[in-house]
Amino acid sequence: MQRKTKALIAAPMLAGAVAVAAAAYAAELPKTHIKVIGYFSNLAQTKLVEKPFYTQQLEKDSGGKVTVDYNNLDVLGINDFQILHMTQLGVTDFATTDISKMAGEDPVFEGCDLAGITDDIDTARKACEVWKPVMAEHMAQKFQTRLMSLAPNPPIVFWCRDKISSITDLKGKKVRVFNKTQSDFVTAIGGETITMAFPEVVPALQRGVVDCALTGTLSGNLAGWPEVSKFLLPLTVGWSISYEGANAKSWNNWSPALHDFFTKEFGKLENDMWKIGAKAADEGVNCNTGKGACTLGKKGNMTLVQISDGDKKLRKELVQNVVLVHWGKRCGKACAEKWNATVGKVVNLQIPLDKL
Repeated sequence: MQRKTKALIAAPMLAGAVAVAAAAYAAELPKTHIKVIGYFSNLAQTKLVEKPFYTQQLEKDSGGKVTVDYNNLDVLGINDFQILHMTQLGVTDFATTDISKMAGEDPVFEGCDLAGITDDIDTARKACEVWKPVMAEHMAQKFQTRLMSLAPNPPIVFWCRDKISSITDLKGKKVRVFNKTQSDFVTAIGGETITMAFPEVVPALQRGVVDCALTGTLSGNLAGWPEVSKFLLPLTVGWSISYEGANAKSWNNWSPALHDFFTKEFGKLENDMWKIGAKAADEGVNCNTGKGACTLGKKGNMTLVQISDGDKKLRKELVQNVVLVHWGKRCGKACAEKWNATVGKVVNLQIPLDKL
C-alpha cells in the first residue's frame, strides 16, 4: 500500500517536472516566424502529418515562440521541380518535394530510391538512412539547403487506362514518369516515357496523352486516378522519397537553441511520416480495388493485375543490368563505390564498376 501511495505521489510530480522542463526549454527560444512550402495538399501524409506538424505542433512545442506561414505547393501553383531552387534562393525557409526531382542536376539524389531496388518500406528506410549523409552533403554544397528529414510516399506502381497483364505489355505504350531512374526502367521494357508533374497526370490519362502512369498507390487514389485508369499493376518500382529542407542562410541566422529545437522536431516528423507511409503502403491497393481496409483513401473499382514470377524476374534483371549501370554512369565511379558500400549492402545489390 505504501508503495502504491508513493507511486501515486511520484507520477504527478514527474509529470510536473516534465512540464516545467518543457516550459524552460521553450523559454530559451527566440520568437521566430518561418515560411513553409508544403507538399501536395491532397495527400494523406500532408493532411494527417505534415500540415499539423507545421501549423500546430511547432507552435505548441515551442510554447508559441515559433509561428508558421504554411502553404502547399499545388495550392500556390508551384511546379515541384522548382522547389529546391526556391529554397536555395530564400523564397521560403522550409520546403518539401520528391528528392529525385533534383536528380537532373545531381544524380546522387536518386541513390536510395533507384527504380526497383527495394520492395518493402522497411528496407527503403534503411537504404535512405545510410545514403542520407551523402545527400545532405550535396544539398548543402550545391543548393545551400540543409536536409532536415526524409519520408516515403506509398509504393510507386503502374496505373493504366487499358488492359495490361504484365510489365511486358508496357512495350510501345506512353508512360508518365517523374525521374530519370524510372525512365531508365520503362525505356528498357520498350515503353515511351513522358515526364510530367503530378497535377497534370489526371487530364493526361483522361485524354490519352499517356497510356499508363507511375505514382504511389494511395497518392494516385487521393488525386482521382481511379476515375481515369482501370488497371493497377502493383509491381513496386520505388517510393518517391520526399525531403524536408531548410534554407541555409535562414538556418545560420537562427540561434543554437532553435537549431536544437528544429532538429528534435524534424526527427519526430520523420518517424511519423514513415509510420503513415507504412499504413498507406498496406491500404493503397485496397482503396483502389475497393476490397479490404481503406481508412486513408477512397474506395475505387480498379482491376488488380497479378504480379507474375516473370514480372519479378524481369524487374530484377532490369535493375541489375540497366538501372544500376545507367545511374552509376551518371553519378560516376566514386559515387558508385560509395553506393556499393552503403545502399548496396542494404539491398543486397552491387553496381558493376567495370561497366561504368
